[in-house]
Amino acid sequence: MLANLPTTSGVQIIVCIAITAIIGFATWAKVRQAKTHDGSSKDVFLAGGSLTWLFVAGSITLTNLSTDQLVGMNGNQMLLLAWWEICGFAGLLILAFVFVPIYYKNNCTTVTELLEKRYRGKSIRTLISGLFLFGNILIYLPAALYSGALFMQSLFGSDIPLIYFAGILAVISAAYTIFGGLRAVAVMDTYSGVGILGLAVAIVILALAAVDYDIVTDMPMERLSMIGGPDSPIPFHTLFTGMIFIQIFYWSTNQNITQRAMAAPTVKEAQKGVMVAAIIRILIVPPIVVIPGVVAYKLFGDIGDAAYGRLVAEVLPGWLSGAFAAMVAAAVITTFSAVLNSSVALYSVDFHEQFIGEVKDHWKLAAAVSVLLTIVAIMLVPLYQNAESIINLLQQLNGLLSMPILSAFIAGLLFRGVCAPAAVGGVIWGVLLYGAYTFRLEPAGIITMHYIDFMVVTLATSVIAALLANRAMGNKARFAGFREALT
Repeated sequence: MLANLPTTSGVQIIVCIAITAIIGFATWAKVRQAKTHDGSSKDVFLAGGSLTWLFVAGSITLTNLSTDQLVGMNGNQMLLLAWWEICGFAGLLILAFVFVPIYYKNNCTTVTELLEKRYRGKSIRTLISGLFLFGNILIYLPAALYSGALFMQSLFGSDIPLIYFAGILAVISAAYTIFGGLRAVAVMDTYSGVGILGLAVAIVILALAAVDYDIVTDMPMERLSMIGGPDSPIPFHTLFTGMIFIQIFYWSTNQNITQRAMAAPTVKEAQKGVMVAAIIRILIVPPIVVIPGVVAYKLFGDIGDAAYGRLVAEVLPGWLSGAFAAMVAAAVITTFSAVLNSSVALYSVDFHEQFIGEVKDHWKLAAAVSVLLTIVAIMLVPLYQNAESIINLLQQLNGLLSMPILSAFIAGLLFRGVCAPAAVGGVIWGVLLYGAYTFRLEPAGIITMHYIDFMVVTLATSVIAALLANRAMGNKARFAGFREALT
């Protein structure tokens, strides 16, 4: 798929290893300055509440940005996919000014703690945490490894099995989580982010230069239009239906992202970091995830997920390929380690402490769980090798969890008097409904609605199902409104 990337020389391999080592050493030097290392959940999973705005911004940005973005979005080879990142700006604003104050007010380590407090019941917390873990283990972790390993295989030689590269990336990523917790992950994200974003922007400039800064001439309009048709990956009307709710879920209620925002010393520091991440999201990220793909279409035609790799081989000077390999590795390591740390937090706080017993040293438990989840993620990598489009597959699979989970937050924040079992019923309804749509109703042509539109149906009916179940149980719910939801 990415066989056109140049084979690296010994010098370039050394450059890659050297840059990776420098980032690791710089991270260690910063993390060892930490004043607390007490083994508490706050210390391991929220960096002791010590992250400044710079590291909050860096960690949020790099947790999201990985090779599945660079490969997958550029693989669609159209500007239209930039809407995912542009709309992410709105999602981050909602996180900063709506959800961050709520999380800090409730002293949360995981987003699911908020649900338990709102519903006054542990069942909804357990269910949502389980769904997050399910998504992280089966979707996010192996997908990050697969897309990164695919690039590394193309750079260092296709005769080396893909699983070897996945294993190396996974081990390095797990080391950050095991030995440094969120503090190390956030610092490494930020240091890596400078190089990743810088080199990605350089690739955009070099790509445009390769076509004399003209991506319009002889290009089909659907590759340049920002108004998607009914059969496009993002029909234009979906920007006003499911897209906004997808962004609210991902940026505001997703443990993998919000955990970084909950690790600052104050609400204002967290908001500042989230806002910087939002500025990066709107100014830098959209060009790097779509322009190379469009240029690749002009140069090579419709080549799908191979677009980014082939373009890099065409425009990037050979002497930079070692740095590019380090960038790819860093993008995977940052995302994998961040999701791994969040997964360990969910297990430790929401399952182990709730059902097994008090954890005296979260560092030891985190190490054991990290090793187990890393092994599972490596084993699942081969399942992604037959995907036609990585990014489109991920977005569709996310619907199984995103809207049902978001429905629990909406019902819990906007309504008073809804019991936990009723919220559980609404979430289960949403998972079953979207699962039926994805695997049966849509493939059979029974429902032809775009999956982004159907997410709205899933969300609305899940909230309604929770309210009806609540009423059937003899409980009365009242609409609280936006202002009361913040208190």
